[in-house]
Amino acid sequence: MYWGRSLNKETFTSDLIAGFTGAVIVLPQGVAYAVIAGLPPEYGLYTAIVTPVIAALFGSSYHLISGPTAAISIVMMSVATNIGNLDDGQFIATVLIITLLAGLVQLVLGLLKLGTLVNFISHTVVIGFTAGAAVLIAGSQLKYLIGVQLPGGLSFVESLSQLFSQIDATNFYSLSTGIITLATALGVRHCNKHWPHLLIGMFVGSLYCFVLNGAEHGVILVGSLPGTLPPFSIPNLTLGNFGTLISAATAVAILGLIEAVSIARAISIRSHQQIDGNQEIIGQGLSNIIGSFFSCYAGSGSFTRSGANFDAGAKSPLAAIFAAIILALIVVLAPNVTAYLPFPAMAGAILLIAWNLIDFHHIKQLILVTKNEAIILIVTFLATLLTHLEYAIYIGIFLSLAMYLKRTSKPVVVDVAPRSDHPERKIRNINRYNLNECPQLKIIRIDGSLYFGAIEQIQKKVRELSHKGSDIKFMLIICKAINFVDIAGAQMLLQESQRLKRYNGQLILSSFKGTALDELKKMGYIEKIGEDAFYDSPNIALKTIIPQLNQNRCQTCHTRIFNECPAQQAKEDNS
Repeated sequence: MYWGRSLNKETFTSDLIAGFTGAVIVLPQGVAYAVIAGLPPEYGLYTAIVTPVIAALFGSSYHLISGPTAAISIVMMSVATNIGNLDDGQFIATVLIITLLAGLVQLVLGLLKLGTLVNFISHTVVIGFTAGAAVLIAGSQLKYLIGVQLPGGLSFVESLSQLFSQIDATNFYSLSTGIITLATALGVRHCNKHWPHLLIGMFVGSLYCFVLNGAEHGVILVGSLPGTLPPFSIPNLTLGNFGTLISAATAVAILGLIEAVSIARAISIRSHQQIDGNQEIIGQGLSNIIGSFFSCYAGSGSFTRSGANFDAGAKSPLAAIFAAIILALIVVLAPNVTAYLPFPAMAGAILLIAWNLIDFHHIKQLILVTKNEAIILIVTFLATLLTHLEYAIYIGIFLSLAMYLKRTSKPVVVDVAPRSDHPERKIRNINRYNLNECPQLKIIRIDGSLYFGAIEQIQKKVRELSHKGSDIKFMLIICKAINFVDIAGAQMLLQESQRLKRYNGQLILSSFKGTALDELKKMGYIEKIGEDAFYDSPNIALKTIIPQLNQNRCQTCHTRIFNECPAQQAKEDNS
């Protein structure tokens, strides 16, 4: 609570106002997200009370608001359903166990300072998964919207098939309630984005259903809340299905961390606060661990509530605590707040939530601009719809890592040469500037690191350019874009150096970064290759190399691309 020292009357008032705003926003969301997760509505509110307080106290962000989220909710419903045929009590118990395990996974990652691993998960995976989750969320609410019953455990495709087969049984009281809710929420948001459009939409939908006496015509109501604070209970963790549970919990933990850390960083750009990624992960882990003992399911950072919290003027994590206290008072003092809330009204609000989850702007960019990212996006999206959700997360992550390794294993090898039309003869891309090359000396630039996954590609290119019988016996490699060299990369340089020496040539290396040179020196390869092969700059290297070329050939050469060329030098001396 290092932020506690900065509290004063002004910050206290600002946080209280922001907390009230957060409570109004999370009230309908908490109920809606619990429905998505297949849980009674109070569990969403319990999660919105306990989780944000712990995350605020132990995290690093001043403005991140944790709690139930749409993506986590649909994953929790999916992974718990896949455990087996569970009754309501077993389903809730399983959700709490998964929450506990997910929190433990997150806490371990944070304590081991492995938060940077989250950075290696492509944002495209999150976009694709979230878009797929949005479609699943919308599909899960259609049964409430049209007022029909579906058996549990159906896949997305099976659910759609069942819905279409029962379309004739649509309850128009349910359908009209959902449409009124959705239309009202959209209209309110269009008029003023700062108004609680979901809350107003659900209120109007509930009023509409009440006036039409929808409950008497088959419209199902959410009912009253228990009116109690989150009860303490100990998750019943057994080893019988531990393997299945830990796999599901790991997927939930990863998704939760990606959401929380990315949202915290996005908000920090606006607030100019420095975020400690590992501390944020510890806060998320503790919030889920402690929350699992107080009837909370897995939570994460909410972009909507975090953004609203910042816009409302929050100055510290105290705003999240105020929001939780105000929400707790509502739950205890006004348990009938959901008594006349129809499930179709909930469905209408959730459809809008699902629509807002789809990042159309970035999806369009990814499809039009980047082929590899578009593949990751599409595969993750389809996997989300057609496989278990935890598998979809893993598929997206592994595919993005495979694409990354494929890209780094094929570093760009650029043919370069001096610009003869430039007074300093700067070395540039020969294709871009249409430059001539020396027939005896090849210059290339490697854009990428020399490690075991990339050396085959580089070595193949080097040997193509300086094969036996070729006029090119000398090769200068500009290494300024090489960030690191592992032992396989160093061994490749040694092999090529020895090969060119057998042809009475030489491999010359210039512009290595200090850190890369330190690695080569530590491994003993500077001595093996020869210190005379390393130069600080290409210009220094050229002054040494050019006199070693076949001078008879140089005298008849007309390219004269180097200042050090004998023919060029003679011309300058005569002038």
